[in-house]
Amino acid sequence: MTRLHIWSDYVCPFCLIADELIDRAVAGRDDVDVVHHPHELRPRPTPTLRPEDPYLPDIWQRAVYPMARRHDVPMTLPSISPQPYTDTAFRGATYAGDVGLGRAYHRRMLTAFFREDLDIGDSGVLTHLAEEIGLDPAAYAAAVEAPSSAQRHQDALAESARMGITVVPTIVVGTRRIEGVASEGVLRRALEEAAAA
Repeated sequence: MTRLHIWSDYVCPFCLIADELIDRAVAGRDDVDVVHHPHELRPRPTPTLRPEDPYLPDIWQRAVYPMARRHDVPMTLPSISPQPYTDTAFRGATYAGDVGLGRAYHRRMLTAFFREDLDIGDSGVLTHLAEEIGLDPAAYAAAVEAPSSAQRHQDALAESARMGITVVPTIVVGTRRIEGVASEGVLRRALEEAAAA
């Protein structure tokens, strides 16, 4: 089994593009395990970004929308202001992963924010999204609040720091490390190289 590790944040539009390209690159393969790792771009109490300020509209027009169109990944700049913190959603990801729905959960968080303009910092919204993908809502809500989930999330962030992750997405396949969005071809070659090593 070849593992593809990806560090990402649910409020990073490039992470949705990367996630879609990874899905395409591994489609039909049962020899690849995609492993998600959290990396909060703006952890509490750092202020998060506001779409009415100049930075977000500018970077979306210059970089996000052109890349999304090039790779045929629909998305829209969310209107939620300020943008949500993602620690709560990531605590839920630990539970989703434990019950085998980590990949579906990860994608649902990204699409909820970038395609449906949903506030993924809101516990009620998160619980509803978790239920949509088949998680028990009461168990999910309890897991999000559990001290053990908070500790596991902090441990994952510490691992991200040890790995020197500063850019999301960052993808690691075997000994190859890719910072930023990688094309399907690059991903497939990295997987082939790792499988042959």
